[in-house]
Amino acid sequence: MTQDQDREKAEAKDKHMVRIATSMSAFTQAEWDSLSGTTQQQNTPYNPFISYGFLKSLEVTNCVGIHSGWQPHHLRLENADGRLLGAMPCYAKTNSQGEYVFDHGWADAFERAGGRYYPKLQGSVPFTPATGPRLLVAEDSNSSIVKAALAEAVKLVTDRLELSSAHITFLPQDDVPLLKAAGFLHRTDQQFHFFNQGFSSYNDFLGTLASRKRKALRKERREALASGITIDWLTGSDLSEAVWDDFFAFYMDTGSRKWGRPYLNRHFFSLISEYMAQDILLVMARRNGRYIAGAINFIGSDTLYGRNWGCIEDHPFLHFEVCYHQAIDFAIAHRLKTVEAGAQGEHKLARGYQPVTTHSMHYIAHPGFRRAVADYLRQERQDVALTHDYLGKHTPFRKIAVD
Repeated sequence: MTQDQDREKAEAKDKHMVRIATSMSAFTQAEWDSLSGTTQQQNTPYNPFISYGFLKSLEVTNCVGIHSGWQPHHLRLENADGRLLGAMPCYAKTNSQGEYVFDHGWADAFERAGGRYYPKLQGSVPFTPATGPRLLVAEDSNSSIVKAALAEAVKLVTDRLELSSAHITFLPQDDVPLLKAAGFLHRTDQQFHFFNQGFSSYNDFLGTLASRKRKALRKERREALASGITIDWLTGSDLSEAVWDDFFAFYMDTGSRKWGRPYLNRHFFSLISEYMAQDILLVMARRNGRYIAGAINFIGSDTLYGRNWGCIEDHPFLHFEVCYHQAIDFAIAHRLKTVEAGAQGEHKLARGYQPVTTHSMHYIAHPGFRRAVADYLRQERQDVALTHDYLGKHTPFRKIAVD
């Protein structure tokens, strides 16, 4: 074989092909599990929301689909031989619901100018404002090459399908420079996370707070349980159908009052319990022999992700106890580094959660609209940074004097 033939063969192997997968069934479990961050057994941090079981459960139970405005369009990157190199959980969106990175104003502006904003492409996990991998790479592939190819694939699919835009939300900060170089616009926002500094108990954590803040939190936790309420941590085989019935009643009651129609159905919770029970923590509050409130959390390799909460009885501070204090207790007990407590909520600051900047990247197809969005995002990033600095100066932690 000549050198030219060797070169041609090498170039053929380096060629990438992107396919649109309209369901997770286009991937085998083994293929998906070969992608970084998708299982507990890998060297990279595990994120339960990009696991095969979580994403497939959303589809099988019809929580996502045409009716919800989340139509699966997962990107599958292959080499010339058809081997999976990388992927992105992706959806064609006909609305902006369930995303937690709000672009309703962009949609209104573009449509007032005569454009069509929907459908758009959304690289994210539905209904889940948690940072995690979006550019997924097979463990035996070159990460930088595959991620760059996925970035170009997103743009290609957006243009070929004549979509207005593509949005990759809640992605790790490490991927921002690569996507910027590919022409994506950078957006930031604010969340609040708890960081476990090797605490051996909740009291160790309290010791890092100012005296007045320690007293306030101790009082808050006492009052939350003052009506004879006890707390259970349920995971794995503890997650019976009866428990899910109780939790779903809480979820529906609170969700219906907050946003009208909850996104997840009862079947979804049964199915994730079947696929990934060891990755789920239900914090359930019991009074007079029955459960009255609860919060669902998902367990990663080093992070506890707080998600949905609900109750059928109102008690002072119970929401804070079930969602925030108990999450800290669990993280300390299980040596988890971080608790991500969901979107927004400056009330978390007083409970030991610290401001964290989140990141999303946006490809806008129309040049004029792209310039307008870029101008908006420059100012918004400045505002987010100023808010971050302000909140960082108003945490409940003890101030350490510096000589």
